[in-house]
Amino acid sequence: MAIAKEAAVAEWGALFGTVREQVARKKFAAVPLATAATCLILLFSIVQHLPGGAQFVTRIGVVKAALPLDVSLLRTPLSLYVPALDLPVWGALAQVFVVFGIAEIVLGGRLTLVVAYTCTLAGTLFARVGVAIGPDHLFGFPKWVAHVRDTGPSAAVVALAICVAFRCRAWFTAGLVVATMVGEAIVLPNLAGMEHVVAVIAALLIAVSVEVFGDFWPRVLAGVGAADVVATATASLEAAAADVRRRTPAGAAVP
Repeated sequence: MAIAKEAAVAEWGALFGTVREQVARKKFAAVPLATAATCLILLFSIVQHLPGGAQFVTRIGVVKAALPLDVSLLRTPLSLYVPALDLPVWGALAQVFVVFGIAEIVLGGRLTLVVAYTCTLAGTLFARVGVAIGPDHLFGFPKWVAHVRDTGPSAAVVALAICVAFRCRAWFTAGLVVATMVGEAIVLPNLAGMEHVVAVIAALLIAVSVEVFGDFWPRVLAGVGAADVVATATASLEAAAADVRRRTPAGAAVP
């Protein structure tokens, strides 16, 4: 038991401490993005069960591989918050609030959005490619999959779990998530399972890129800012010197 406790502390101790501190200090203000995402999922769940609501939700947030690409791209941001009809909405609400909340605290709101939308979009585009190449290929799908409703936050949740585990060096958790998603795709070879694997791959690429290049652009921008300050100061000095020369009578010594 002591060994298991030590392993749990080593895996999640730092993460738990960070999240607990932020939540204790700021309450819901610590996770505004997670709160808004959870409320949006609840709202879409209610609306799509109202008379005429399903058609409205479909027009603004339901993505299918059969749709034109531009329509799918326009709907993808909202499709993340449209819960699947065949799954209990409370599961999506709990997943999004917990995982988005932890990611928002650990990764920051901006990176959380980037990961969630990038990996959701990767899954959406993969579905189109899979339908295009057909069932004769390993990663292909039959034509009828093009008409399957492709919505929900699951791909984003999986991707964020990977990125949080990577950031916190929770390698066992990251490996467990990867193994679970690959196992799901093997046991249940459907669109959702394959999209989860694509989300895992995209999340790993983002996590590695952030680790390698995370401070590259801030350094570049800081360098550009410093160069701009130096250039501005130099130009001001040159302008002042020129003004002094212009005002000094001919033959007089310039101080």
